[in-house]
Amino acid sequence: MPFTPILATLGYVLSPDGRRVLLVHRNRRPNDPHYGKYNGLGGKLDRNEDVVACIRREIQEESGLECTALLLRGTVSWPGFGKHGEDWFGFIFRIDRFHGEPYARNAEGELEWVDRERLFELPLWEGDRHFLPLVFEHTQRQFHGVMPYHKGRPVSWSYSLV
Repeated sequence: MPFTPILATLGYVLSPDGRRVLLVHRNRRPNDPHYGKYNGLGGKLDRNEDVVACIRREIQEESGLECTALLLRGTVSWPGFGKHGEDWFGFIFRIDRFHGEPYARNAEGELEWVDRERLFELPLWEGDRHFLPLVFEHTQRQFHGVMPYHKGRPVSWSYSLV
């Protein structure tokens, strides 16, 4: 059976001093599978859209910011991640520079600048704790991982660096 995941982008916007990251606290829709969690910004690719155009569009739509320097940090394959067991494949970006002021909130929740030292104190997706340290490493090497999910929880994590 062919692997036909939902393609998505996920971006982590750093403050100008690099000490904080802009996250959405998903607290606006109680039926949201992400409800209560903190997450980066992003979403599904549109047909005929490349991943860079997607992350730029998603960051602008969700935060009002225009990305001026972004870096593809890696990819994650999430087999079984979707609400009905759909497979997802994400392109993970770090946004190092931007123009504009972020919105206070969007349709999904409140936008918050979070100190990077506090990041792992927040309610995150359990699996995010595995790849987030790689997002913020200052290296040219990218990570490419796979994190199968079963019943809403990751069952393993493996990755390669290139």
